[in-house]
Amino acid sequence: MTRKIRIAGHQMPVPQSPALRYALGLGLVAGGTLGFLPVLGFWMVPLGLAVLSVDSPFVRRLRRRGEVAILRRWRGARSGKTADEAAGPVGPEQPGISKAAPAVAALARDGETSDGQGVPPHR
Repeated sequence: MTRKIRIAGHQMPVPQSPALRYALGLGLVAGGTLGFLPVLGFWMVPLGLAVLSVDSPFVRRLRRRGEVAILRRWRGARSGKTADEAAGPVGPEQPGISKAAPAVAALARDGETSDGQGVPPHR
């Protein structure tokens, strides 16, 4: 059975051996950190992480979180919404506004500060 990774809807085969996948993934990440040199590029880092995500649950979680964040931002940009608006409501009272935001806004509006220099108190 051939192992494949899917990136942006395209499937790419990866080596069968876990040792070769680790070596390939680590090599791509290491080469990507030297992306300022000719031939190597920063594009190698995400590709190396994608190869490593086949065997590493930690890297797989990071990759999936990154994909979700990118898709939310992309869908929000296409619909004319911000990333927070595209993600959906935060709470039942007011979508997109945390419970602390009105209190901080009221303090800033009234000029009440903790240090007397116009900075709202940190809570």
